[in-house]
Amino acid sequence: MINLSKRINQMTESETLAMSRKSRELKAQGHDVINLSIGEPDFFTPDNIKKAAKKSIDDNYTFYTPVNGYNELRQAIAKKLKRDNNLDYTAEEIVVSTGAKQAIMNALLCLVDPGDEVIIPTPYWVSYNHMVSLAEGKHVFIEAGIENDFKITAQQLEQSITPKTKVFIFSSPCNPTGSVYSREELESLAKVFEKYPHIFIISDEIYELINFNKNHESIAQFASIKDRVILVNGVSKGFAMTGWRLGYFASHIDIAKAATKLQGQFTSATCSIGQKAAEEAMHTLPQETYGMLDKFRERRDMVLDLMNDIPGIKTNLPQGAFYIFPDVSSYYGKRNGDHIINNSSDFCMYILNKVYVALVPGDAFGSPACVRLSYATSNELLKEAIKRIKTALSELK
Repeated sequence: MINLSKRINQMTESETLAMSRKSRELKAQGHDVINLSIGEPDFFTPDNIKKAAKKSIDDNYTFYTPVNGYNELRQAIAKKLKRDNNLDYTAEEIVVSTGAKQAIMNALLCLVDPGDEVIIPTPYWVSYNHMVSLAEGKHVFIEAGIENDFKITAQQLEQSITPKTKVFIFSSPCNPTGSVYSREELESLAKVFEKYPHIFIISDEIYELINFNKNHESIAQFASIKDRVILVNGVSKGFAMTGWRLGYFASHIDIAKAATKLQGQFTSATCSIGQKAAEEAMHTLPQETYGMLDKFRERRDMVLDLMNDIPGIKTNLPQGAFYIFPDVSSYYGKRNGDHIINNSSDFCMYILNKVYVALVPGDAFGSPACVRLSYATSNELLKEAIKRIKTALSELK
């Protein structure tokens, strides 16, 4: 037996990737699986971005780049942040990474020492707690229920802060709930952080362009805490570029320099071709992505209408991203033959094995009463999926 590290043995497989793997296995066996577990736009990368990538190959952008990314890309990101968010950053305060996931991990590894506390509102993106563990930090969870639109209050935040608190991490628009913090809600959190200058804020804004309000608000806008905010973003969601693997963060220059040093010993820079494609994406105005946004809104409304016809399922109205995060706990304790639903994992496995629809258990996001459903697929498949789910649940007693 191979003696692996405690670090890797204590880590579990990502639930979203695990459900996708199980879906592929069932498909390979000949089953008609509808996969609603993956967080990936079903659109193609825009043509202007693909053309920029092709041109960069012809122009021989095929050599090593600076660890923190091409200066031209970082300048383009700085201009985008000013244009779209009215935030002032220099190119030196921006670090380009292999996806927003690496940007978050970079920030945590640069800020968190063993035993430091990291506050995470629940529901949270599936990797946050594992990332904190890898950084040898201690996660502190704040529960935000469906009755509060899955958003925490300033009072909850302040009650969770201790002298050991080092980082607060959250996403808005949120994966898995689609909830979006308003300017007023962010300001109330910022006023709490003003009292605690030892706390850094990692703001995951990867779903910025999938915001049905079309008015994204960043917690970095508040000058009193801006130097302690690490703003994370990328091109995967808003520009349908998941496979390009490019994200970035903007922060105080000391944190940016630390992340560059870390990344230099870890992965070095991300793909040169992807960087030139991302540079074009940064020059693209948000309005040019509204076609995809409007389609997602249409799907959201359709799925919610269909799910509201299923007894016992409780939903909120997501204002961003492309997920529904329903409370399905009314089905816990029910059964269909040998299938007993004790928790969200049982619920998802029952649906997958019974009617071949893949969802993600809410346990993976810190909310055991819920499951996550992605509506980043066609209307036809979504209608069929909800029909199958309704049929399977009707057979539970």
